[in-house]
This record gives sequence, structure tokens and C-alpha cells, in this order.
Amino acid sequence: MTIDIRQVSHPEAVRSFDTAALRRHFLIETLFVPGEVHLTYSHLDRVIVGGAMPTTAAVTLPTPRAVGTDAFLKRRELGIVNVGGAGTVHVCGKDYSLSRRDALYIGKEAGEVSFSSEHADEPAKFYLLSTPAHAAHPTRVIRETDAKTLHLGEPATANKRTIRQYIIPGICETCQLVMGVTTLEEGSIWNTMPTHTHDRRCEIYLYFDLPADARIFHLMGEPQETRHLVVANEQAILSPGWSIHSGVGTKAYSFIWGMGGDNVDYTDMDMVATGDLR
Repeated sequence: MTIDIRQVSHPEAVRSFDTAALRRHFLIETLFVPGEVHLTYSHLDRVIVGGAMPTTAAVTLPTPRAVGTDAFLKRRELGIVNVGGAGTVHVCGKDYSLSRRDALYIGKEAGEVSFSSEHADEPAKFYLLSTPAHAAHPTRVIRETDAKTLHLGEPATANKRTIRQYIIPGICETCQLVMGVTTLEEGSIWNTMPTHTHDRRCEIYLYFDLPADARIFHLMGEPQETRHLVVANEQAILSPGWSIHSGVGTKAYSFIWGMGGDNVDYTDMDMVATGDLR
């Protein structure tokens, strides 16, 4: 197990960051390591972002000192989306099989969690996002076909995409965690444009299904002080509430979005007109 700790950065300080500093504070470059669990603890709404990639043996979700309790889920909830081969999440004696793009919500006080792959040569890649929780909600699987599906965008603006809302009110009850997957159609490359902020919660993006030779140019920063990060496949972005979060790829791709903060209202956004960006 490895864990990285990220502090909160004030927007006035971020204006002076060079490329290396932006990447150090906001980009998670490594999530999936064969046979390991890799975690990042961010002081943005106390989210934990991670990846579990079991191969020949199961791996267990650890309880790092940064969590501050004797069990990872003692005061937390956890969302999982599998972006690899078929695998199983074991939660306190119960098994939950997840195919690619299936999700699992695990509630507060659910017990020990471990992960295994069905085939070591095609391992599961479990993307993990955890937020603090004040109440216990039932653990449940959300298949790709169970998600609430939205079709947005158009070819003329190169942003035709399908949004699948997995962990969201009406599908899965949580304390504050919201998660889903957006997939761009071939020929579309822009996500979340026109862009927005939401000062009441942070957002995490995991980009995946991106060819090895392709990149995402992720836009961040205050609307009148924008910056960008160059992102490769299976890398994640920490987005503070004051920052826009949008991006354009050199090829089509998918990304997992997840939020934690004051509410679970998907539409709670402060829209930014494209003409106002600087």
C-alpha cells in the first residue's frame, strides 16, 4: 500500500504555479499498480482517491494513519467503478462481482474490504473514491445498465457524449458521495463545455479508455485565470470547488466523475460562459 497526502491550495497561490507545481498538487499520475492498493488523501473535502489492481492474489483495502480511525469505513463511505477485467469486491464476508464499468457503493461501517481478479492476466482495476459519512447506507451493486443515462452534446461542437449516473439520488442513497461515467462518441473530444464551478463541493475526474499515445488537455483554475494539465490514460484530477473542470482530448475517451461536499444535487453548478474564460 502507498498513500500520498495532498493539501488544499488557495486560488491566489495557484496563479503563480508552474507546470511542475500544478501537477504535484492536482494530478494523480499513478493509480493502478499490479498487486497493490494506491491511495491519495486530499484535504479537498477529505476525499480519498485510489486504485486497487489485484492479480494472482486478493488485496485488502488498508486503513492508513491519515484516515484517523481503526477501520477505513468507520466514518466513511466508498464508491467503486471497475475499469479493468472482471473481478470481485469482498465486503465483510459478502462477494460482489463487477464486470467492466460496473459500480459498487459501500456504506459506512460495512467492515473489511478486499479485491480479487477473475483472471490474473486480465486483472480488474477498481477505481476508488471515498468521502466522510455521517450515516450508514446499504451496500449495493449498480450495473452499467442500471445507471440513469443522459445523452448530451452534438457533433457540431465535438462534445456528443453519454452520461451514466451511477451513485446519485434515485439510484443509490448516500451521505454525500456522487459518481458517474461520461463517454464521448468517436469524433467528439470536448467534455463539460460550457464549463462550470461548484463552490459547495470538490470534483474528481479519472480519465480512462484513452489510447497510450493520446492525451487530455484538462482545463482548471479560476474562470479568469485558467491553467491546464496534460493528462494520460488512467490518471486523475483533483478539482477544488473554485476551479473550472473541463477538457479536450486528442482522441475520444471516457472519464469517471465523482463529487463530495455540501449536497448530492447533480445540477448544483455555477455556469461559466465560454466567452468569459480567460
